[in-house]
Amino acid sequence: MAHMQYDKIIARLNDPVLENRLAAAKEVGELIRGGKITRVATEEVNNHIHTTYSFSPYEPAMAAFRAWQAGLQIVGSIDHDSISAAEEMMAAGREIGIATTVGFEVRCSFLATELRDKKINNPDSKGIVYMCVHGVPAQHIEKVKEFLRPVNRIRNVRNQAEVERLNDLIATTGLELIDFEKDVAALSRAGEDGSITERHILSAFAQKIIDHCGKGPGVVEFLESKLNLAVTGKIKGILSDENNPHYLYDLLGILKGSYLPQFFIQPDIEETIPARDVVAFGLEIGAIPAYAYLGDVTESPTGDKKAEHFEDSFLDELFETLVAIGYPAVTYMPPRNSLEQLKRVQSLAKDHMMMEISGVDINSSRQQFNCKELLMSEFSHLIDSAWALVAHEKLSTIDNKYGLFCEDNPFASETLSDRIARYAAYGKKMDPNRPEDIIKLVTGVMSDE
Repeated sequence: MAHMQYDKIIARLNDPVLENRLAAAKEVGELIRGGKITRVATEEVNNHIHTTYSFSPYEPAMAAFRAWQAGLQIVGSIDHDSISAAEEMMAAGREIGIATTVGFEVRCSFLATELRDKKINNPDSKGIVYMCVHGVPAQHIEKVKEFLRPVNRIRNVRNQAEVERLNDLIATTGLELIDFEKDVAALSRAGEDGSITERHILSAFAQKIIDHCGKGPGVVEFLESKLNLAVTGKIKGILSDENNPHYLYDLLGILKGSYLPQFFIQPDIEETIPARDVVAFGLEIGAIPAYAYLGDVTESPTGDKKAEHFEDSFLDELFETLVAIGYPAVTYMPPRNSLEQLKRVQSLAKDHMMMEISGVDINSSRQQFNCKELLMSEFSHLIDSAWALVAHEKLSTIDNKYGLFCEDNPFASETLSDRIARYAAYGKKMDPNRPEDIIKLVTGVMSDE
């Protein structure tokens, strides 16, 4: 088969129609198993890939393949206020032959805690925190959708108000005004329980600028003269290059970091569920709620966050609050922080007997799926955690009692680190093409190990 034919099949993994994507995943899997498509495998994993169900250039099937292609052993879908990528991610992973895990990310309220007046891990808001709910058992995916629907209904009222505010700001710039339904909602999968985020608004905004100026130096001039943004250094060169294949995402990044605050509207209490309620819901469905550590930012790797202080000055107090709320885990991104920052997080997680989960959020075509930091000795344990997460999800899909944090878990008497090691071993021996067979490892071959 010619290389061009491979490319056509792979391109169909990003087809707008689900059935076509899944058919392509099956074809790709057959080519992989036949040795027609190869890769260089690593030990790397990534549990935090965004898809088109929040904001991303990747459909779940394409995200699964790109992760496999990058050499990853595990790929996880995490979308803002949505879990609608889950079924496709699992099906595509099964066909392609990569282990999968699914969950969702949500803003929640810390307003009932002593940290209510602090910026914790959210650059836009005080007292509001981003958190992930990892390892959702398949039988509870519909329950998660029901849980998130009211959040999205309320959020979309705010989204529309933000578009109106943005239109007021750009009314005299010469840009065509943004239509919420035609320009923003149309970019989303809101009709399939996907979410509409600020990135959708910014993408529509960026496209209006490109339509008005064309790509290249004209955009830089527009940003500086019409929006009063300082465009310097590397980003100026990137936006001056009209042949830049990541142009829209790069422009979106500078707008998010520098212009979003001018039209952003703070979420109200109805949109941000209390953290204690989100954690309780996550545990109730057998998932693993995790606080998402951001840490003080000096320079943002993705260009969408300005230098700012977050949790580091009150990290001890934060972990005490997390334990009081009931969080069983913390998640962080090794490329985003210094080794000193993350060693402190690791120490506190160990002291409070919390699981550590890693993942680098992917929502731009410029970003790499790899996370080579996981191969460093300081982070290699996160690979075992990821395998344990996969095993937790697959086993608790078969029987709730096998959830890592379930009180009825047959291994509940073991320490958390021993349970993670046990589940990591199960995960590594699992056949990603037949993940349901993992139960045989628990009840048979490995039950005495």
